[in-house]
Amino acid sequence: MQIRESLVGMSVDVRRQLVLPGLTARFRFSASSDRGAVRKVNEDSFLASVPLFIVADGMGGHAFGDRASQATIAAFTDEFTTDAPALAQRVLDTIIRANDAVLALTADEGPGGAISGTTLTGMAFVDVGDDNDHWMAFNVGDSRTYSWDGRALNQMSVDHSAVQELVDLGHITKREAEKHPDRNIVTRALGADSEVDPDVWLLPAKGHQTFLLCSDGLTKELSDDEIARIMVFHHSEVLRESDALPLTLAERLVNAAIAAGGSDNVTVVVVESDLIGAAVADSGSVDDTVDRNAMATHLEETRPRA
Repeated sequence: MQIRESLVGMSVDVRRQLVLPGLTARFRFSASSDRGAVRKVNEDSFLASVPLFIVADGMGGHAFGDRASQATIAAFTDEFTTDAPALAQRVLDTIIRANDAVLALTADEGPGGAISGTTLTGMAFVDVGDDNDHWMAFNVGDSRTYSWDGRALNQMSVDHSAVQELVDLGHITKREAEKHPDRNIVTRALGADSEVDPDVWLLPAKGHQTFLLCSDGLTKELSDDEIARIMVFHHSEVLRESDALPLTLAERLVNAAIAAGGSDNVTVVVVESDLIGAAVADSGSVDDTVDRNAMATHLEETRPRA
């Protein structure tokens, strides 16, 4: 398999390193995308390339869903280099440009034409000033970002969906939401309005961290517990086989979703980071907030809504 650092619609397994003031940031990331067992077209797209990791899920049933997700990824690909952390404000600005790009697809169809839309979830390795490195998470729609500590899978993003709102109101349980007839209805998406309202938050980059990004094609078929079991099994195999495995973790998760039914396109990006050096020697004392005096008001939110 040919491996490149930024691909759409196939699998990658890449290692990268950034030498930064006072520390070295090492990354390993894998990504995989498949149309699934039912759909004829894969409307998902992804970007896996330091400093950006993104999954976009073109809205099913809408024309040009694949073009919408591809336009979103293209907006980010054109704006960032792969040899330095991103700037947080630039990530925010690119989300706005991506929304404009998706809106343009609908405009090209003229009045009464087809509607395009896509979800967006991502992690960006960013410098928030004074060589202060953080992970910046962002989300629009029901694609998800998780963190993984080696034992527990924690959903960081909050779905922008009709069923999540019912869960928030206490009308249904999270388990009931998994089978609810309205589970495919999203309440936010790129291309849905002239202004996009992403959840955005920051967390310190420190030590060893692992994040999993996915379209809902994964979470429709596998529960969080099932995903966690696959991750534990995969890492135990890595230790046994000295890291020489035929499948990446992203591929293993995609294959499991297809085997469980594969009712939708499924895309997974897994990124692991290790920060090594004097700047992270005392990572336990790093605060969960940063000085935002020179940053956008949007970044004052450091966590998505509960």
